[in-house]
Amino acid sequence: MILRYANLALLILFPIAWFAPLMRAGVLPLFGLSEISVISGLQSLWKSDVFLALVVTAFALFAPYMKTIGLALIHFRLMRRRALPALQILGKLAMADVFLIALYITISKGIGVGRIEVAWGLYLFTACILASILIGFLTEKKKH
Repeated sequence: MILRYANLALLILFPIAWFAPLMRAGVLPLFGLSEISVISGLQSLWKSDVFLALVVTAFALFAPYMKTIGLALIHFRLMRRRALPALQILGKLAMADVFLIALYITISKGIGVGRIEVAWGLYLFTACILASILIGFLTEKKKH
C-alpha cells in the first residue's frame, strides 16, 4: 500500500524536479549565476542539437515518468507484473541522465573557466530517480 502512494507522489515530484534549478552557472566569478533546470537545459539543447535533445528528453522526462505510470498500473492491478523488467530498464535509463548531469558539473569545475554551484533541484531529481528504482525493486520482490 505504501509503495502505491510513494509511487503516486513521484507523479507530482518529477515535474517539480524538471523545473527546479539543477545548478547555477556563470562564466566569470564576478558576474551573477544563471539557474539551469532540466527544462531550460532541454530548451537550449533543442536549439543547438536536435538529436541530443531527443535522447536527453527520452532519458530525463519520458523514461522516469513512463516507469512511474507503469508501476502505478501494476500497483492497481491494471497491468501485469511481467512488465516489471521493462520498467526497471526505463529506471536505469533515467539514472543515466543524472550521471550525465554530474559528469557535466565535474568537467566544468575541472576546467576552471566559470563557476558552477549545485542547486536543490539536482538532489530532488536524483532522489526521484533513486526512489523510482527502489519502488520498482520492492514491487518486484513483493509477491501478490
